[in-house]
Amino acid sequence: MFIGLDLGTSGLKGVLIDAAQRVVAEAHAPLAVSRPHDGWSEQDPADWIAAAERVLDALAVHGLSRVGGIGLSGQMHGATLLDDHDRVLRPCILWNDTRSHAEAAELDRDPEFRRLTGNIVFPGFTAPKLLWVARNEPTNRDRVARVLLPKDYLRLWLTGGHVSDMSDAAGTGWLETGARDWSDALLAETGLSRAHMPALIEGSDVSGILRPALAQRWGLPKAVVVAGGGGDNAASAVGVGVVSEGDAFVSLGTSGVLFAASNGYRPDAATAVHTFCHALPRTWHQMAVILSCTDALNWFAALAGSDAVTLTEGLGPLRAPGRMLFLPYLGGERTPLNRADIRGAFVGLAHATDRAAATRAVLEGVCHAIRDGRDALAATGTRLDRLVAVGGGSRSDYWLRLLASVLDCPIQRPVAGDFGGAFGAARLALMAATGAGAEAAAAPASAREFAPDPDLKSAFDDAQARYVQARTQIGTLT
Repeated sequence: MFIGLDLGTSGLKGVLIDAAQRVVAEAHAPLAVSRPHDGWSEQDPADWIAAAERVLDALAVHGLSRVGGIGLSGQMHGATLLDDHDRVLRPCILWNDTRSHAEAAELDRDPEFRRLTGNIVFPGFTAPKLLWVARNEPTNRDRVARVLLPKDYLRLWLTGGHVSDMSDAAGTGWLETGARDWSDALLAETGLSRAHMPALIEGSDVSGILRPALAQRWGLPKAVVVAGGGGDNAASAVGVGVVSEGDAFVSLGTSGVLFAASNGYRPDAATAVHTFCHALPRTWHQMAVILSCTDALNWFAALAGSDAVTLTEGLGPLRAPGRMLFLPYLGGERTPLNRADIRGAFVGLAHATDRAAATRAVLEGVCHAIRDGRDALAATGTRLDRLVAVGGGSRSDYWLRLLASVLDCPIQRPVAGDFGGAFGAARLALMAATGAGAEAAAAPASAREFAPDPDLKSAFDDAQARYVQARTQIGTLT
């Protein structure tokens, strides 16, 4: 049996699978985000440990005496700063924190960052966060002995080791992505060295052994291996079988992601597409990322005094878009804008606008933003002929029908089950414990395919053109 732990922004999820990859049990513990200032987003790493303890307590009810490995998945880019005794110096600055936008722009002006990492230096990346800390919290910066990504802080608790995997490390701004190694030159630009960094391994390799005290606490056997794991999207790709050239998925989670696997390293930073290492050896991937996906729907639901399910379940059949547009830039945007300062808007509100119309506009706006990302991927030569949908938003039939029509691309929803980051992490644990390779990451069967509506294609194309015009204009006002 194998455990997968996925440290998300809003909660930590754990799954227990058997040798045949059937999910035996799952558990979840919620997490809160602190936003002390506009554009800030932080979490206390102690809350991650407490959440992991609650999840393992719940999984242990099902018996963990035959567990052979644990895999980790997690939110990327977070700066977890430790002193020389591994004590946390300040709350972790998360992936969707945009306070370091000036530092990111400064690093991005150095052409070596794009050349070596294959990416724009985005404000959410880890490297500019360290510059911000140096300039705004010099006492904390002087005490930094180690920088860990969120899931790798969980690994430190589990194994006592400072280790990361290639896929997560690729989102820091310090990895030479093609060479799959830290760049001494890029680290030096932020006043760091390899001594501050965790060791690097592939996601399917063994990163360490579970500490005996933890094994005893939850009834696990001795010498349980902990796999390298992966960043949340790379782990989700392993979970849904997107591990080879031509495979792709769309994730409708807190953020929205279009993810395409690749057998080669083909960066194009100018498109604002992410080019990262995959969680498996000798593979890479490209991602187009929007920062507010289900996050935008949940925001609107709270504003409307409802919940997301209630808002969407009564929308009825798919219809042509109205004149109202929603720009989902609640906390900046990545692909294709790379704008930390841009903010969202409703455009075209009228007396006739009711809650259902506004809900459809929010869903459509997120889909238009994802299409922006699809177009950016296409500019690099990546073609998406079919997508697998994952994430909480994929449970909505309406949203998947809408997205298929906006993208003009069929979308498959897997059979019932969780094939996200926790399941992918469990698969990586299986690989680390048994020596299995990519063959262990088969695609799940499809429960349903959502085809584009050809009668609505021109209407959504026109709406996309209006969306691009609106976001261009709103970008000049923020």
